[in-house]
Amino acid sequence: MPSRYLNFRWSVPWLILLLEIVFLIHSFLLFPDVGNIYSPAAFYPEFQDVSHMVIFGFGFFLIVLRRYGFSSTGFNFLLIVLGVQFSVLVEDLLVFLKIEQSGSGMKSLAKAVVSVTAVAISTGAVLGRANPVQLIVMTLVELLIFHVSRCINGTFLKVQDSLSLMHVHLFGAYFGLAVASCFPEAPPGLDKNRSTPQSELFSVLGTVFVWVFWPSFSSILADSKEQAVLNTYFALAVSAVAAFMLSALTSKDGKFRMTHIHSAVLAGGVTISYTAHSIQQPWIAMILGLLGSVVAILGSHCLQRCFNPALKLQDTSGVHFTFGLPAVLGAVAAVVLSVVEEGTEIQWNDLSSLGYLSFVGLGAFCQTITTAVLTGLITGLILNTKLLKAVPVSKYFDDQFYWE
Repeated sequence: MPSRYLNFRWSVPWLILLLEIVFLIHSFLLFPDVGNIYSPAAFYPEFQDVSHMVIFGFGFFLIVLRRYGFSSTGFNFLLIVLGVQFSVLVEDLLVFLKIEQSGSGMKSLAKAVVSVTAVAISTGAVLGRANPVQLIVMTLVELLIFHVSRCINGTFLKVQDSLSLMHVHLFGAYFGLAVASCFPEAPPGLDKNRSTPQSELFSVLGTVFVWVFWPSFSSILADSKEQAVLNTYFALAVSAVAAFMLSALTSKDGKFRMTHIHSAVLAGGVTISYTAHSIQQPWIAMILGLLGSVVAILGSHCLQRCFNPALKLQDTSGVHFTFGLPAVLGAVAAVVLSVVEEGTEIQWNDLSSLGYLSFVGLGAFCQTITTAVLTGLITGLILNTKLLKAVPVSKYFDDQFYWE
């Protein structure tokens, strides 16, 4: 048995055991009383939807490689359940340090599940090239930095707590891309680095799961829940229709391409996440959904042909054009819409107020993406040290290295 195999055999179980001991100690010392965990009771169905979306949806969404199905679903499930516990621990620690306000147990758990979406997105960028130990370390670092980024947005820029959580797509995409840039590039002729009709079908099944439950994801912590659900659904519906239209228009033979459907149908949900709770007219949400789909499909052509080869960046699941670019579009749209709405109320007399509003929105966006890229690069360098046993390039995208 190879030495690297033995290393994973002993390092992964003991690392997981150590983390669980820490989580048990945390639950004994800091977790709120059991009587408050399940209140309010009406909150649970939304939480269940988001949990399904993250575990089922992203678990199948990541099955894009023909020989990496076990690892895609299995590692995603492991990272989610570890990440949720660690996210609750970090949030309780911030409450203990009086950096954040205390919330109910169920709300804290919902924030943790939403936050761990960043990990699922980042995993797609390094899919097939990172071993379990590297993925676990990446999960812990990413969630810690994401909470710090949220605290900066909330403390200094006064961004609402529910809105700062919606930066999860932006942070997850660019953190994952920065980490992926530090991994050795797979050789061009590697046959395992491709999909099959079966893997594409499972991946689209995950896309459908994510699509169905996305309205609950956007509204779970919003004040105007009905409005958030309505706007999110309209944006998703238009982006799905536009995905089929643009796929046929941009392909040489005029046929639909599953890779376009796989990514672009979700772009509307990513784009509308920042403004779903505040948009008053559904047609605005529909336009954002259309623009998100356009950015995803056109971005996939530009990035895969120009950007990725130039930077030698291998984005396995296409998280850049599925989540990154639509998130940038949504953040810019949120700033524009807030300025227009505020300007209508004050009749454009107080330009200083409008300037401050623009500064807050752009500041939160720039801070989030800068923090994600810089810390992602540092994390990627740490993950490729000898201590964490980087996977040999010849063993990329292969379940056989980890599974029986």
